[in-house]
Amino acid sequence: MCTSLGYRDADGRAYFGRTLELTLDLPYQMAYFPAGFATSSQVDGHAPVEYRARHAMLAVTMPGRVPTAEAPIGLADLKVLEGLNDQGLTFSLLSYPTAGGKQRGVEMTQAVLSASDLGSWCLGQFATVAQVKEAVAAQPILLVPLAILGGVESPFHYVVHDATGAALVIEFDRGEMKLYDNPVGVMTNGPRFDWHLTNLDNYSFLSNVDKSAGRFGAYKAVQPDSGIATAGLPSSNTSVGRFVRAAYYAEFTEKAATPDLAVRTLAHILNTFDRPRGASIDYPGQGGGHMEVAGLDQPQGQSYVTEYTCWTSLSDLDRKLFFLRDYRSLNFTRFDLGALADLTAPRVMPLERLAEAADATAALKAAPGA
Repeated sequence: MCTSLGYRDADGRAYFGRTLELTLDLPYQMAYFPAGFATSSQVDGHAPVEYRARHAMLAVTMPGRVPTAEAPIGLADLKVLEGLNDQGLTFSLLSYPTAGGKQRGVEMTQAVLSASDLGSWCLGQFATVAQVKEAVAAQPILLVPLAILGGVESPFHYVVHDATGAALVIEFDRGEMKLYDNPVGVMTNGPRFDWHLTNLDNYSFLSNVDKSAGRFGAYKAVQPDSGIATAGLPSSNTSVGRFVRAAYYAEFTEKAATPDLAVRTLAHILNTFDRPRGASIDYPGQGGGHMEVAGLDQPQGQSYVTEYTCWTSLSDLDRKLFFLRDYRSLNFTRFDLGALADLTAPRVMPLERLAEAADATAALKAAPGA
């Protein structure tokens, strides 16, 4: 459903990219939240966590509930799926169906953060992975039922990267929160993160060096083309296969000499995870692990579901640039977080307005608040 990875250029500067796959398009909104923006996170039965952003952020968001005529969607309903703040910290949400379960008890008097608000809390409050790790360990966080997903308890895990290249996985597994330092900078979906690292031990033979000739008795075998080095990579689009492939490309892809080349290189890497509609399909009753969204049906009454890459994002953590491409586009649209710094109020723009714009910073500045 999702693939994320970190990348470094020849000078060690950090970059981050991810894809998001679902079976249908959602009402994604590109949003800018300035420093000083106030937010409240509420879990029923507990005091809210009130926080004011120390850092400005750009984020791909979507509503956390189904709108009604009496209660249209507002800023407070937008939940961060992916984002970058003005310190070069990124936050990403990835599907993890086994997140829900029995959670640690929290005293009624304690202020509790909803897991749905982790994105705005992390990006608004912190500058580094180390700060996030310390704060998450101290702040009670609970998974909450999401009406827009049919009442499922926040079926996600979360990754945070910073401008030093450090990476953190925040994972709720059957209700229990675990924090993992991420030495490979890669994440996909289930099973749990430490399982993926153990599975990576099975691929110690991988190298990007083509071994194009070999001998079998008196016969000399010669490969007629390049690329044999990738023959050992898993070929499927499963979470397990994508994790290994992402680790391979993050490790072996050439380190670009300049930031602009690094962004292009990262785009090429993410292209290997781009998934067209119909590449694999599931019929009802066959056990596909897809997220179902309330009120949204498959287009044109399709009898099957097919996951595809709804959008891909790239983040330049040093220059604070964010790039986004949805399924309708082949090119990325660029957002410059620094150029938005003079804004004092949030801005919100539907992703469908991106079209093929090379730079949408000005369009976002001119967009209305939600």
